[in-house]
Amino acid sequence: MTELEQAMIARFGENRVQAYERVEGDACDLLLLSLEKNSAVTVVMTNGLSEKQMKVPEKFNQRKRCELYFCLPDYWEWEEVENPQMNWVFVWIQKLAKHLLENETWYGPGHSFPAGNPPAEISKTMHQKFFMLSDPLLLETELQPVNLQNGEEVFFYAIIPLFEDEFDFKAAKTTVKFLKKFTAKRHTEKLDDFRESIRKLRYRIF
Repeated sequence: MTELEQAMIARFGENRVQAYERVEGDACDLLLLSLEKNSAVTVVMTNGLSEKQMKVPEKFNQRKRCELYFCLPDYWEWEEVENPQMNWVFVWIQKLAKHLLENETWYGPGHSFPAGNPPAEISKTMHQKFFMLSDPLLLETELQPVNLQNGEEVFFYAIIPLFEDEFDFKAAKTTVKFLKKFTAKRHTEKLDDFRESIRKLRYRIF
């Protein structure tokens, strides 16, 4: 059992934490957290990514270790491992973990990534083509950093799908301005098959 898993059990209870071991080709193990936020959510989280100490810029010196997660709504049938409308979260969390583990890079809030080269829609129901990392929004309280025994902290970064025009807006106007608009529409890291771009225009007929 990893130190992270022990910390999650201490925080949420053993009945809410499930280990999800890697299969051949995966970059790291995962944890599944069953939480309640008005309605039930399932958190799919990397379990061990924080074992790598990242070489971060000085301003992020306290954020040398991180774990990534997706937040799934209660209707999400994550057990359907053969369903491409559901299982892409496992595919992409492993891809992002592998990229960090195998390259001299670092992750921080605001970092974004294309869903493929060239960028392609994530699935038939999720038309976003990019991902962005963010500090927890919906789970801000639940996923406060974890203190390790060596005194270092592990930070949790939500993976948020972005539409192409949202990615362009973020690149042009900064992450701060994007998140201000994003959260103003009451969006969070919880996946939503029905979410529209915050840049979508609504025309009024008078």
